Order: sequence, then structure tokens, then C-alpha cells
Amino acid sequence: MNPILNHIPNLKHLGSGMFFVMAGPCVVENEEVMMRVAEKACAVTDALKIPYIFKASYRKANRSRLDSFCGIGDEKALKLLDKVRREFGVPTVTDIHNPEEAAIAAQYADVLQIPAFLCRQTDLLVAAAKTGKVVNIKKGQFLAPEAMAFAAGKVHDAGNPNILLTDRGTTFGYHDLIVDMRSIPTMQALGYPVVMDITHSLQQPNTTSGVTGGLPSMIETIARASVAVGTDGLFIETHPNPAEAKSDGANMLPLDRFEGLRAFAASVRRSTHSNVHLQVMGCKKCGGCADGTGCKKGRERLAKLQTKAENKLLSDTEKREEKEKKRKTKKVKKKEKKNK
Repeated sequence: MNPILNHIPNLKHLGSGMFFVMAGPCVVENEEVMMRVAEKACAVTDALKIPYIFKASYRKANRSRLDSFCGIGDEKALKLLDKVRREFGVPTVTDIHNPEEAAIAAQYADVLQIPAFLCRQTDLLVAAAKTGKVVNIKKGQFLAPEAMAFAAGKVHDAGNPNILLTDRGTTFGYHDLIVDMRSIPTMQALGYPVVMDITHSLQQPNTTSGVTGGLPSMIETIARASVAVGTDGLFIETHPNPAEAKSDGANMLPLDRFEGLRAFAASVRRSTHSNVHLQVMGCKKCGGCADGTGCKKGRERLAKLQTKAENKLLSDTEKREEKEKKRKTKKVKKKEKKNK
């Protein structure tokens, strides 16, 4: 697990070897939705020992139309975000849209998120950095993954090395996004944990209705591929009833499907690690790595196998030497008997 994650307060299960999850509704709608989602997500991730961060935007500034829902009021929304943090004991993440918001949001959230469309806004990145909070920068749909070095560099050079990078798809024509799995190792090479947004990456923007579409049926597919490639985390927007969600309902994961997806993704990660261990460490299934250098149980088992092999080699050598000694003794005695 990347040490940057240690700077997120109350992030549990960091030693489990599992990917972490940011999940929650797109925007703070009301207390009922916030609590229902948090309760379900916490229960599922705790059972699977998945590090969990609750997400919700306290305000949506980037909307297609003037009459689109933007929020219930900044102060009210931020206080609900803080209530989730206090009652469930989990860290929270929320978006900020201009430099003035950074210090305010930092009082209620543990991770500040930079929206994809704003990932090159220098003043915004610097303001987020100066709060001392972990900063999650979403890769712009218009950027190559290696170009995120410059966005991350602004935060780092402002004195904050605690950065997450999130891929949410790349623009493909006017009405679609594609996910290039090469972006995960490319951005990981920059030294920061990388998250795959498996819901926004399935958006279908620029519809004639002014309401963004999506392909939620493909969420599990993107999750499978991301986990198999080795993403550090998954970003998921989920809602009890996506059809009634105030924002991005077309690409949300229904809350009742959250548990199935998590269990599946967890099994994929364990399977991936077990295969590596069988090849590299020579171990049996162990349920995941405790760190990035290999499985602890695998190392212990390999050490035992090596000790056993060394002991066997030593034993075989001693047996051969003893046998040879007896042979020579027998030969000497035979010769002495003959001389008599």
C-alpha cells in the first residue's frame, strides 16, 4: 500500500493488501441518502477489509444547464458530510471548484478533490495543497496520463506531496469516453496512488437533452479490468435509486448492487495476487499482500521451504559422508584382515 494513504485519517484496513474505495452519491442531496449509502458502504467494505473513503460533492458547479441541481447549500451539505465522518468513523472526500473553497471544505473533509475539468487550474491546485489535506486530482478527459505529472507537480511544489491521481476516462469523439488501462501504470510511475473512476468513465456527454447519459451495465467490466491491471483504488458513485438521483444518475451504481461488485472485485484481486505468489513466491493462497514487495505469508513459507531444503541438503551430505566413511573403514579392515 502506498504510504501516501497513511496521511488520510481513519482509513481502516490499510494492511489488508486490498485496493481502497471512494464511494458515495454524486452530490449531497439529503441526510437520508447520505446515511443509507454510508451505512451500506461501510458494512460491505468492513466485511471485505477494504479501506474506504466516503465521497459526496457538497456542491456541483459543473452542470449542463442552468436549471440543473447544484446542491442544498454549502454549509448544510458540508455539515452532513462531517456527520457521516463522525458517525461512521470514516474519512471523507469532496470536490472544490475555486481557491476560496479549499480552506472551508478542509474543515469538513479529509481529502480534497480537484474535478477533471479543473485539473490544470494552478490557483486551485495550490490552494488545495496549502490546506495540508491529501489532494485527489482527477485526470482531465483531454489529458494524456503522463501529462498529470505537471498537475501533480503544482501540488507537490506548493509543499504537499500527498497526492492521489484518478482516471475518469478520455474523450472519444463528441459523445463518448474510453478507458485506456495503460494510464494506471503510467500514472503510478509518477509515484502516486492511482484510482480508476468506474462510473464517470462510462458517461456519455453532450446529449441533446442536456442531461449526461451513461452505461452503468459496464461498471463491473471496468472494475474487473482496473483491478486486474493493479489499480490502487476504485472510485464509485452509488445511490439507492439512480433514476431519482439529482446528478449523474445515468452512470451510477444502484446501491443494492454495491455488495456484489465489491465481493467480486475483492475475489479478482485475491486471485491476481495468488497467481503472482504461486509463480514468484512459491506459496499457496494467502488472501492478498500486506505490502507491495510480496506476500508476507508467501515470504514466510518460502523461508521455511528454503530452510527445509537446506536441512535436507545438509542431511543428505552428512549421510553421504557417513556412508563414505563406513565404506573406507570397511575397506581398511578388509585389507588388514587380508594382510594377516
